[in-house]
Amino acid sequence: MTTHITDIFSLAVTPTQVLSASGASSIKVHSTTTPDIPLTQTLTNAHKLGCHHIVTSRNGRIAASAGFGGEVKIWNISESSEWEEAGKIEDGNKAGEIWAIALSEDGQYLAATTYDGRINVWDLVGERKKIREYETKGSFGMCIDMSRDGRFTASGHENGAVYVFNNDTGRMLYSLPGEYSLAFTEGGLLIRVGLVKAVRTVAFSPAGTRLAAAGDARVIALYDVQHGEQVADLTGHSAWIFSVDWSDTGEYLLSGSFDGKVKVWSIDRRVCVATHSETEKTLWCVKWLPKVGNKSEAFVTAGANRSISFYREATGG
Repeated sequence: MTTHITDIFSLAVTPTQVLSASGASSIKVHSTTTPDIPLTQTLTNAHKLGCHHIVTSRNGRIAASAGFGGEVKIWNISESSEWEEAGKIEDGNKAGEIWAIALSEDGQYLAATTYDGRINVWDLVGERKKIREYETKGSFGMCIDMSRDGRFTASGHENGAVYVFNNDTGRMLYSLPGEYSLAFTEGGLLIRVGLVKAVRTVAFSPAGTRLAAAGDARVIALYDVQHGEQVADLTGHSAWIFSVDWSDTGEYLLSGSFDGKVKVWSIDRRVCVATHSETEKTLWCVKWLPKVGNKSEAFVTAGANRSISFYREATGG
């Protein structure tokens, strides 16, 4: 399904829709309630220079989008299931000040990374004031996520660092080890080698007990959020990993990479259970669709081929 004239950089999902953002000025909305997944709305001129990140609250009522011009827009969904602009984040209106963004489950809080390593959090109710500013070691924040219960924010950085912050106390909880390249010795032992690699995607599990982080090391690291310990490495990608996402049950993890491959991982078994390679072009974003009723697990991908692809029964092996 070709939907944009440039790369699709980001996807956001609700129980009934998929929102897509690209290097073009418009955001597009598709309905997932019917098999043909029709285009139902185009938010024209949403971001003049294009949009690099779009996110939605889990209840599907609030969305936020970040443009290459530095602006962040907030969107509300109307009674007719159409999105309407509800305002902007006014103190992040220059390029680089806001990069990756994340919304809390209820859409009240927005967290964002910056070019110089700060993590900012805004309360979107009322005057949209900044309520937190976390400091890191100054490296570009490439990705961010917020746990569903709102307790934690995690960010991944160009220097390979992963930070976890406690939103209740306003303090950094952990600085997690950076992502290194992995290699096998002649005896078959897996070891960490080489320089620290950039972390391009982080995602909390639904229960908030695990954090997945991945990027240029081509490995997905799983961390125990409570103790700040790395508990697993998921290996199998042969190119940079740009996006990871957890299924609703937390049983499976989805990942998309520079070479166009999307993989489904079993968390219990810690192995890849499915690989799809519909395109050889970069996958910038992969997302599970919310599980509604008795429908099988399904996910959506998008990237440099300028199209959105939908997959069903992805966990079948």
